[in-house]
Amino acid sequence: MELRHLEYFVAVAEERHFTRAAERVRVAQSGLSASIKALERELGAPLFVRSTRRVELTEAGRALLVEARRTLVSVAAAKDAVAAVQGVLRGTLSVGMVQCLGVIDAPALLARFHAAHPGVEVRLTQAGGAKLIDGVKAGRLDLALVDQPRPAPDGVSLAHLATEPMLLVCGREHRFARRDKVEWTELADEVFVDFQSDWGARQLTDRVFTAAGMARRVALELNDVHSLLELVGHGLGIAVVPRPMAYKKGFQVAIAELHAPVAPNWEASIALRSGEHVSPSAQAFLRLVLGSDALPAG
Repeated sequence: MELRHLEYFVAVAEERHFTRAAERVRVAQSGLSASIKALERELGAPLFVRSTRRVELTEAGRALLVEARRTLVSVAAAKDAVAAVQGVLRGTLSVGMVQCLGVIDAPALLARFHAAHPGVEVRLTQAGGAKLIDGVKAGRLDLALVDQPRPAPDGVSLAHLATEPMLLVCGREHRFARRDKVEWTELADEVFVDFQSDWGARQLTDRVFTAAGMARRVALELNDVHSLLELVGHGLGIAVVPRPMAYKKGFQVAIAELHAPVAPNWEASIALRSGEHVSPSAQAFLRLVLGSDALPAG
């Protein structure tokens, strides 16, 4: 059994699609399919149920996936250990990051890491926090800078970075524009511009409205902070966003504090897989961000 066969198998299992898996591991689809068939012959069992649209794991495939991931992590750890003894970091650091996190200068930190460890290939993925958490859990990402509300999801540990209040942003002509504070209950009849459902800020706002038994109308859903602020500035709706996003320069919006009996706070954290080996590259990046090599508690 070759390691590349296991790598290809894990890619197909996670992508549920041969074409996307082939693109991910940078191999021709015919070569990937041949490797999967060779693995199935060696194990004497089908690993996938194939259809025209996607593939699903068989019971044998689900059993292999657990061990395949464990094997690949162990191999990576062995390579990292040898490199660490030699005093040089090599390999890959896969980082996920939500847009406009604001509480740290992530591009500058990545640049400093690259300058200090040129032998490590840095791969960056930007997405909503929930999608990044899934990437960490599946092992596609070594760590992610996220804004997911606590508690941490199963299988993930969070290292706290910052806590910020949620603020109201609206157009300069809106009825709230000259207010310093607004009650959450006053937002019930407003039209909202908001992020897509996998963003932590969106999930936090949804929780507040659900807990208060209030309905709201989200007319415009986006996956971009700048576009959200532009639409709000043009009077197409109001938004509730974390303070670092509210105060981005160059946008014509009014900002007000939100008052509630229990005011919700937005939290930025670093997400890691719980109970898994943390590569030397990931540890080095954590030291750079956190100022120590202490890893987060579950």
